[in-house]
Amino acid sequence: MIRVGLARTEPSYQGLHAPWDAPNPVHDAVARALAALGLDAARAGSPAFNPLSELVAPGGSVVLKPNFIRHWNPGPAPACSVESVITHGSVVRALADFAFRAVGPRGAVTIAEAPQQDCDFARIRELAGLDAMQARFAEAGLRLDVIDLRREAVVFADGIITERRALPGNPLGYREVDLGARSFFAGSGLDPRGFRGADYDPGPTVENHSAGRHAYLLSETVLRSDLIVNLPKWKTHKKTGVTLALKNLVGINGDKNWLPHHTVGEDGDEFPGRSLVDRARSAAVEVARGALAKGRATGVLRLLRRGESSLRGDAFIRAGNWHGNRTTWRMCCDLNRCVYYSDASGLHLDAPAPVRRVLTVLDGIVAGEGEGPLAPRDVPLGIVLASLDPVALDLVAVRLMGFDAARIPKIWEAMRDAGPRVTGVREVSDVIAIESLEGEPAQPRALDELPIAAQFTAHPGWQGAIEMRRERSPESAPGSGEA
Repeated sequence: MIRVGLARTEPSYQGLHAPWDAPNPVHDAVARALAALGLDAARAGSPAFNPLSELVAPGGSVVLKPNFIRHWNPGPAPACSVESVITHGSVVRALADFAFRAVGPRGAVTIAEAPQQDCDFARIRELAGLDAMQARFAEAGLRLDVIDLRREAVVFADGIITERRALPGNPLGYREVDLGARSFFAGSGLDPRGFRGADYDPGPTVENHSAGRHAYLLSETVLRSDLIVNLPKWKTHKKTGVTLALKNLVGINGDKNWLPHHTVGEDGDEFPGRSLVDRARSAAVEVARGALAKGRATGVLRLLRRGESSLRGDAFIRAGNWHGNRTTWRMCCDLNRCVYYSDASGLHLDAPAPVRRVLTVLDGIVAGEGEGPLAPRDVPLGIVLASLDPVALDLVAVRLMGFDAARIPKIWEAMRDAGPRVTGVREVSDVIAIESLEGEPAQPRALDELPIAAQFTAHPGWQGAIEMRRERSPESAPGSGEA
């Protein structure tokens, strides 16, 4: 059985503003979730508990990969806050603490993330308390590094990029990882000429996913590390239904325009149906890309975007923001394959099993529903999950959300995958959730025994296509005509 640790905590905890040595229920919840995996069982519950000691040696290197996508939530306050957008700083602090216990003063602990292009990383550092963490660890003789992996930041106005600023990026540089025929895009039937990424110029997206090539530009710091601790935020997502473990590795990229996000064209997945209005809009966007890529006509295009918003509003599907997106889930699964089968020496796709271990700790202190990942509504959930298997963790999370994993391609296709596999899960019955309650014996539960923690509202583009159907067996596979 593949374990997922489950621990509950106080969703209103504001530990970033509390004294460092004050009681910390989030830290305690993280410790209980890790102990439920059986890590450092002999010292579980004691001050000497060192769960990462079984995953990385003294003097080793650990990368903590949070979700710091953007520094604000544009949804209406107070229902929508940044708490449901980014990984809670207290979760990051807990894992930094455990990482230093494992690697010691000769080891390296790094927080690394490539947020969205318009994210103010200085504000993120403030919101997550990263500068205070660095200072506190420094007092103990421990160096905590923080890296913004982006090579460029931008400013948007009316949805149009108006300014660009170069960034230092990853000090160790980036590595090109090409999955070739082992990519989830191989044999997909998607036309690579229609792949569109995170910027106006489709050239890099198409070039890196054509003629048998499926390449990604990834952080060398991450790929050289001895252990990656994945720290995703628990929320819905417009392109993949949910974020969680598998999706969070998108943030190790040096150039997100190498990442296919959707596919335009007659056989693409940009929007549902064949509406004349949507087709005309898509064609107009394609015409505008050339000018925007050269920084031209931004004023005119901003006026056009305002006009579109006043006429159509924002309640329509565009850019692959719906359950019919067949592109982004493949990109997510590719990135996981890149990570699990890469180490300091290179890519090992012929290895019989992953060449590295990745620990995932999911922050559900304040989760997010609806317009995720950028404008979710807060869900005070108060749950932390942990696992050494990303699919197992995602299965437990979507069950607790009231969603059906068989209707989420990035999860179900990873389970069905022939390899190189990133998960040991082949059936949902392979997964067991171990709920660790403070002062009480751990409670193991099969996936179908877990009660829904909160019925999440899906992103509008996924509503009616992701929710759990009471009459369905959790073992039901997609493709039966029901999904």
